[in-house]
Amino acid sequence: MKYIASCSFGKDSCATIILAHLNNEPLDLIVYSEVMFDEETSAEHPLHRDFILNKAIPIFEKWGYPVKVLRSSKTNYVTSFNHIVSKSPHPERNGKKRGFLIPFACKMNAEGKVQPIRDFYKNIKEPVTQYIGIAVDEPKRLERLRNTNKVSLLEKYNYTEEMAFELCKEYGLVSPLYNYSLRGGCWFCPNAREKELAAVKLNYPELWKKLENLDRTNLVTPKFNRKYTFEELNEKLYIINKAKDGE
Repeated sequence: MKYIASCSFGKDSCATIILAHLNNEPLDLIVYSEVMFDEETSAEHPLHRDFILNKAIPIFEKWGYPVKVLRSSKTNYVTSFNHIVSKSPHPERNGKKRGFLIPFACKMNAEGKVQPIRDFYKNIKEPVTQYIGIAVDEPKRLERLRNTNKVSLLEKYNYTEEMAFELCKEYGLVSPLYNYSLRGGCWFCPNAREKELAAVKLNYPELWKKLENLDRTNLVTPKFNRKYTFEELNEKLYIINKAKDGE
């Protein structure tokens, strides 16, 4: 039996690794699926990516847990953005570029994150137990693990989300992303709050420029999220950052 932990390096998955370490649970490997913006640029928020590469992974490897980084060989944000729609039930969309991610129906999660993990497990010949970071106060999510090869150490040791956060804090394994965001996600996520996107535009202009440089002609929809086109959002974020400068 192989024991493998799927880790996003958020509080719940990091707490899972800590609990395995503290309780001598078997753990052969940690896998992390990194979504990419383009072939060279990570979709992970720079703060979180720095935490993953320079803090969390070195600690986990020091504890004896190797970490394997997975990436899709076929899909990144740019290729998804430029994908020409051909089989839409809405004929007017066919022949156009997919464009910006659709909020709450993110293709990057399925194609860029989940698929590499599925492909990885397909190539493992031994039976596998997967550790999944779901806290004891998430009963609906835990119920989906029943009768599968997936288990939650947070459930086994009766850890809530708040307790998982405190455990990570104790071990210095809280991502700095939690200082201004309640959730992880890509730095260009359409579900992110405006102030979070404004911070990316302000602090990482080289990344934001990559969004600005996308060819926005012939898109299925000009909308960046449910409210604004990219141009409208860009102007709104400029105003937010300008107001912040004046504080």
